[in-house]
Amino acid sequence: MEARRGYESFGGRAAEFVSESTPWWPARAQAAPGAPNVIVMLVDDLGFSDLGPFGSEIPTPNVDRIADDGWVFTNYRTAPMCSPARAALLTGLNPHRAGFGYVAHTDPGYPGFTCELPADAPTLAESLRAGGYATFMVGKWHLTLESRLHDAADRSSWPLQRGFDRYFGSMDGFTSLHHPHRLVRDNSVVDVQEFAEDYFLTDQLVEESLGMIDELRVNDTRKPFFLYFAHTSVHGPIQAKRVDIDRHRGRYEAGWNALREARFARQRELGIVPQHASLPSEALSDCDRIPEWDSLEAAERELFARHMEVYAAAVDEVDQSLGRLMAQLEQLGELDNTIIVLTSDNGGTAEGGSSGTRSYFAQFGVSTHLPNDWVRDVPRDPELIGGPQLFSQYPVGWARVSNTPFRSFKSSTYEGGVHAPLIVSWPSAPARARGLRDQFVFVSDLAPTILELAGVAPLTRRDGVPAQDPDGRSVVDVLENPSAEGRETQYFECVGRRALVDGDWKAVSPVPPTRAEGGAGGSWELYNLATDPTETQDLAETYPVRTLELAERWREEAWHNAVFPLDDDGSLHTTRPASEAAFAEPVTLVPFRPPLERFRSAQLTVLRSFRVEIDLTVRDGGAGVLLAHGDQGGGYLLALDGGSLLLSYNAYGDMHRARGAALGSGAHEITLRVDELPELRWRLSLEVDGVPDAVIERVPMLLGMAPFTGISVGYDYGGPVDWELHQRHRSYRLTGAEIERICVVPGARSRHDTTVLRSIGEAVAEIAD
Repeated sequence: MEARRGYESFGGRAAEFVSESTPWWPARAQAAPGAPNVIVMLVDDLGFSDLGPFGSEIPTPNVDRIADDGWVFTNYRTAPMCSPARAALLTGLNPHRAGFGYVAHTDPGYPGFTCELPADAPTLAESLRAGGYATFMVGKWHLTLESRLHDAADRSSWPLQRGFDRYFGSMDGFTSLHHPHRLVRDNSVVDVQEFAEDYFLTDQLVEESLGMIDELRVNDTRKPFFLYFAHTSVHGPIQAKRVDIDRHRGRYEAGWNALREARFARQRELGIVPQHASLPSEALSDCDRIPEWDSLEAAERELFARHMEVYAAAVDEVDQSLGRLMAQLEQLGELDNTIIVLTSDNGGTAEGGSSGTRSYFAQFGVSTHLPNDWVRDVPRDPELIGGPQLFSQYPVGWARVSNTPFRSFKSSTYEGGVHAPLIVSWPSAPARARGLRDQFVFVSDLAPTILELAGVAPLTRRDGVPAQDPDGRSVVDVLENPSAEGRETQYFECVGRRALVDGDWKAVSPVPPTRAEGGAGGSWELYNLATDPTETQDLAETYPVRTLELAERWREEAWHNAVFPLDDDGSLHTTRPASEAAFAEPVTLVPFRPPLERFRSAQLTVLRSFRVEIDLTVRDGGAGVLLAHGDQGGGYLLALDGGSLLLSYNAYGDMHRARGAALGSGAHEITLRVDELPELRWRLSLEVDGVPDAVIERVPMLLGMAPFTGISVGYDYGGPVDWELHQRHRSYRLTGAEIERICVVPGARSRHDTTVLRSIGEAVAEIAD
């Protein structure tokens, strides 16, 4: 064991990259007569208490309906982050064995962090399709490396290659609901250059789902279907429709302290939490960053309440989407024979910070240290929260309400990060005792359970090799018998934070160990979940031997599940394959095509200086966008407007504009230079035919996942960079001028960019040394 210990921490070691899988299509069978339809509805970042059956004040009548005639699981746990939970749900494997020790925005090369589903792990969709099901998916995929989302990428990890007949949605981790940054249908990007003013993505996901079902039934009235509906709500930026927001106006004026107490009281009445449970208080409930509601200024209370009204509207819209699907199935006479599984991928998130934000990308996904004067929440009218002009996230005080009664949040291995709602419904199932279930169920148990309920055997081979044995087990016996036993043991890990549940006991290590301490080392806490389900009494000092035993048990589970190396020095997720260096080469773009994909665009501009070279021929009356990169969350735009060049820069909601001199007819060489300045700032300058034309001095650099919408040429796709320009011209398609050539030329990387590119040969050589 000592010989392996060095690999338990990253410690700056080089990565060894795995080869990509090849597509494989299993043979289809005919489903058994009367086989049930299956709908899995997964909601993003939904807290344990956010649905009516789990104590929420948010009206969720459709969720209530399936809960009243189904099974409500009070002891269901998932992974602490979204991609790992999705991988486990679809494969029945533990997250790291499924390749997802982290979300699909990392690529250090280790087996537990490939961020690609294993070639020898059949998905739930693949098994059901082989068993005679039609397989549909809408919404968030988030199971493909971000470097393989562009239009020339290997698609072996895209939904259709992993078992789905039809797909529509956003393959990235999230998107704007009013102006999605990129939509994919099946294997191709959707070429839509302008969205309607009342467009809303959740509505389209429902329409696409209904259309898939209708088209199946027109052609085959008997074939069962599997629909995986992966909501983009309620992940940030939290957005909702105005009519739904208005319905929740005034609901949260009492504040987060009172709402948390009210939810906890309802949970005890409903039996969702035991009567002896206590609500974590003081430091255990993050009181250091969550002020008492009554201590806030009136303007703060108004702003923060508005954030929660929008969040409630988003949850309301999830319920409405379920209702529309149920109504369609009821009309078809198929609702009773449809299994519905509704859950969340992890706990509610604290990424909004103490005050929430109206400038989501000013802090989300930013890995570098920010200057002291960095503005994380550009002030704007609270009435705009939830609408298309703002990318917002609610304050951590409301996230604590979402996770009632548990402590901590998404990405934590405390219960607030991993304890989620789960409801299973199947009205025509054989007579079984429905109602509450308090058995421990983990996300990897869902696929085996669904397959058994559907009467479909899991595939035993994929890609020409034997399939991995699943880690999950069917819990059909738990549905049938309230006294049946649930899961006994499960490990958890996220960015070095560790935990192990073993029976009534849970060991938690909230910070990564040092390399010297090893995988079982560092600081551990111990809780008895039978007597203290909300983790309020650390018993590690009382039971030191048991704590050490559970820590060592976690280490054994970690080796079995490819959890190592741990990110002990913060460098695991900054190491990436050298093949990505090609993304930082100059790119010549084509006007009027769908935007260059988000990650591909970012490699040209983020944490670096760059320039854009444009050869433009102007006729009389020429006008429109030359290039746009980003949206209301942050971006830059260059347009021919009113006879001159307009340069717009959106610094996370703070607008800057500069105009050049009149641009006459004829051919012109235009250069936009974006140069890095100290303190993570940029200077933007324009040259026309070699002569300086306009400048925007010293603005905050766009970081992390901003600009979020990729580069569009000849129009401003989707969410506009400059809202005022959008109000006058919408996407402002270029007319009266021709872009003869447009090229984005990346400059030197910023010293703030900590990315390390490794090639396979170098990685193997370093490990050998």
